[in-house]
Amino acid sequence: MTLRLRVCLPDQRLLEALEPIDGVEFVLWDVTGPAPEGRLDLLVPPYMGKPQALAALAGMDVGLIQSQSIGYDGVASVLPKGCVFANAAGVHEPSTAELAVGMMIVSQRGISDFVRNQATGKWDNTQRPSLADRRVLLVGYGGVGKAIETRLLPFETDVTRMASRTREDATGTIYGIDALYEQLPLHEIVVVSVPLNKQTEYLVDAKFLAAMPDGALLVNVARGAVADTDALLAETSSGRLRAALDVTDPEPLPASHPLWSTPGVLITPHVGGASSAMFPRMVKLIKKQIGRLLEGKEPVNTVLTGAQ
Repeated sequence: MTLRLRVCLPDQRLLEALEPIDGVEFVLWDVTGPAPEGRLDLLVPPYMGKPQALAALAGMDVGLIQSQSIGYDGVASVLPKGCVFANAAGVHEPSTAELAVGMMIVSQRGISDFVRNQATGKWDNTQRPSLADRRVLLVGYGGVGKAIETRLLPFETDVTRMASRTREDATGTIYGIDALYEQLPLHEIVVVSVPLNKQTEYLVDAKFLAAMPDGALLVNVARGAVADTDALLAETSSGRLRAALDVTDPEPLPASHPLWSTPGVLITPHVGGASSAMFPRMVKLIKKQIGRLLEGKEPVNTVLTGAQ
């Protein structure tokens, strides 16, 4: 059978999970070193690679770039001419939502304190805030925000949704971002899952944090640059606010950074999507894209197209 597609994968593990597929030739390249010759109908870059790495595709004949991440900040400026870029929507949302809810439980119930106390045998059974009955504001209501809501509701929380614009759905109002400063003071937990762009960079600034009530918890599973680190440090080091951060700015966060040792701050190293659920879901998405390309259909999850 004549090969109809050339698919470029970043590592042997993906290659072994995908092949063989009739009508497809697989090549390995991790977007470093010498590039394969000829057209690449579908290219999958390494997970968590920097967008700047896509500059290596300049001058190449590449059709679809299938990212392994949901976010695509910084990609538009380096996306080669004529290239289509798809994100990994549907791959990471459950795992990211699990982590967000887990961080809320850990922060609310003082579990990180209990872990530290176990090392010294300290018995501190003081009452901690619950997750039940808390008012939670979801700033960002895309796939991750919706997945977080689905997991929060069984914990008997009171969830408010916020997106870029006001709209209604079957369960009520989704507030627009213009209502942000009306809603922030009303919620004990604020979860940020917006994409990083010009409108959301440093959205969580001193004004945002000042509008949150005393003792409130900020959860950031978006991108580090969505939050002003200095403003966040000022509010948490004073003890007025708490934070659960899967992303930081800068990232990785330097070992000497004071956020690491600030009481009430929980930090995970950008692992929201890095669970056992990721790989099989990524394989399924790549297979779906290959199938659509073989059938002459448009790919799913397209978010950017390089300038013509």
